[in-house]
Amino acid sequence: MTAAAPAIWGSTYLVTTELLPAGHPFFASLMRALPAGLLALLIVRKLPRGSWWWKVGITGALNIGVFFPLLFVAAERLPGGVAATLVAIQPLLVVLLAVGVLSERLSAWRLGWGVVGVVGIGLVVIGPGAGFDPIGIAAGLASAGAMALGLVLTKRWGRPEGVGALGYAGWQLTAGGLVLLPLTLLTEGVPADIDGRAALGYLWLGLFGGLLSYTLWFASVRKLPVTSTSLLGLVSPLVAATLGAVVLGQALGAIQLLGFALALAALGFGQTNPPRSVRSTSARRTPEATAPTVASSHRRSRRARPTPGAPTTTAGPAAGGRSARRTRSRASSDAGYTRDRRGPVGYSKSARPQRRADCDTARSPRG
Repeated sequence: MTAAAPAIWGSTYLVTTELLPAGHPFFASLMRALPAGLLALLIVRKLPRGSWWWKVGITGALNIGVFFPLLFVAAERLPGGVAATLVAIQPLLVVLLAVGVLSERLSAWRLGWGVVGVVGIGLVVIGPGAGFDPIGIAAGLASAGAMALGLVLTKRWGRPEGVGALGYAGWQLTAGGLVLLPLTLLTEGVPADIDGRAALGYLWLGLFGGLLSYTLWFASVRKLPVTSTSLLGLVSPLVAATLGAVVLGQALGAIQLLGFALALAALGFGQTNPPRSVRSTSARRTPEATAPTVASSHRRSRRARPTPGAPTTTAGPAAGGRSARRTRSRASSDAGYTRDRRGPVGYSKSARPQRRADCDTARSPRG
């Protein structure tokens, strides 16, 4: 279900270029965020409290208020597959940001597959028919950075107890929409040519591209590792390129296909754990594995103890004296004198009556 969110986002490029009025990226972003956020608030009827006002404001601005308009700028200026793949660079940024913001250990495994994804992105961009509009490329990269930081902060702060994914998505969509509202009114205004096709496109973006997809996305952020979740964003360029090829007839050359294959490989292997040989390399020679333990020393000392009744070989004068006399005394004792396996020497319970009887015989008067 988590992969459904980036799959829906992959349709944004087709909807933007084919259904929405051109030249209004801020208005398209506003219609995708604010109505969906207000609808979610009407459903859950719960508002942030305390510090959650500014936390939701920051994450909503990054995930929605900054990401959406830059995404639409990239979608308008670049082919759908190229724009979606540029945005998909964000898993690599998430891996690096998680080290500083979440204090996580740098995952060489996921970082490596993030690099593979970036290589795939480069191959898609330089493929046949790919546009190199500098503003579109810059917008795509900046939107990836904003979403990466917003995702890491969302993972760091989590969400309040008792607030579900739908309510949290409504908070962020509303916060991002409020950021976009004054920018839209000051720069673009409302498009004059909104027809039935445009209304259908805005409805799709708001309900599916906004409310449904972000509800699924924020639910997965809480359960899955942030780096694994971010790698699922690589599903978006696959869907965008597929729709562009099937619906719009956009050509996909061999280089682009190779790039998408690398991106899919990064998506698949990035969700798995490193092989056991890689994980165990750093733990093969640890102090715990090489240092002798107390239990092993105790076992060696027990094996070195002399067995009752066995002759003892002395190595010199220091081995004589009291230890030698004790050994000879144990060797000449009767069967009732035993040695406990834990070390101390004493009489066994079964031998005590016989020893007591011998003593009574020795004390009795001679007849």
